[in-house]
Order: sequence, then C-alpha cells, then structure tokens
Amino acid sequence: MDIKLDDLTGSEVTALIGEHLQSMALHSPPESMHALNLEELKKPEITFWSAWEQSELVGCGALKELDGEYGEIKSMRTSSSHLRKGVAMRILEHIIEEAKRRGYKRLSLETGSMDAFEPAKRLYASFGFQYCKPFSDYIEDPNSVFMTKEL
Repeated sequence: MDIKLDDLTGSEVTALIGEHLQSMALHSPPESMHALNLEELKKPEITFWSAWEQSELVGCGALKELDGEYGEIKSMRTSSSHLRKGVAMRILEHIIEEAKRRGYKRLSLETGSMDAFEPAKRLYASFGFQYCKPFSDYIEDPNSVFMTKEL
C-alpha cells in the first residue's frame, strides 16, 4: 500500500470524501456531524493522505494540527470495496508516526457513539487510544465519543 500526500483534487479522492460525508450524514444528526468537506480539508493546518493499491484508491486520513504539540485525526475512511483488509490500520499507523515526527505529545479524535462506529472505536482502542472528555472546540454530545493517546 502506498500512502501519499494528497491535494484533494483527484476524482477518486473527491468521490471517497463524498462517500464519507454521506455515511456520516446517514449515521449522525447534522448538529453532531464533524466530518470535513473538501474545502475544509484544504486548510493549512490539515495534512491529508490517500492510500493506494496500484492505481486504486483504498482509503484516506488526515491530521489536523491543534497546536505545536497536539494533533487531531480527521477523515479516516476506507473505500467500501476494501473494508477489513487492514487499510485503516495502515493509515492510522502512518498518521501516528507523522504526529510523533512532528513532536506532538498527544493525538485525539472524535467519532460517533452509534453502533456503526464500533469498528472504528475498536481500531483506535487497539492502538492505545482511551476515551476522554471533549477537546478543542468540541462539546459533550451523546452522539460523539472522544479518544486520545499520549505519544
């Protein structure tokens, strides 16, 4: 699998982000949906990667810098045709390594509390992420869970 920096202009990536946003809208009420659209993902504090198997897009993920020592995982998504193949694990490993390289001391994330998000929560827990209180600009929300990891 080749994980590379992405400028979010390719049609495959555009489609995968669209799939991600549709899925989030399906499982989360609008006031609890924190997924970023293409324009939001292009902000300077966000680094976005796409993951490829030959010429096929298999997933994506992003890292948002909250401050010089703190990052947030955003837009983790595996293509629906590549679920349960280790794509998310590899992208998460890549993001954690980049956060360490940058000198971050903590990495956090927000995900849904509903059953549809159980695989994501299990993945994050397997990497040592623990449940925590809301961070950054998030507030308590019964539709969200927050997880964090010391690096």
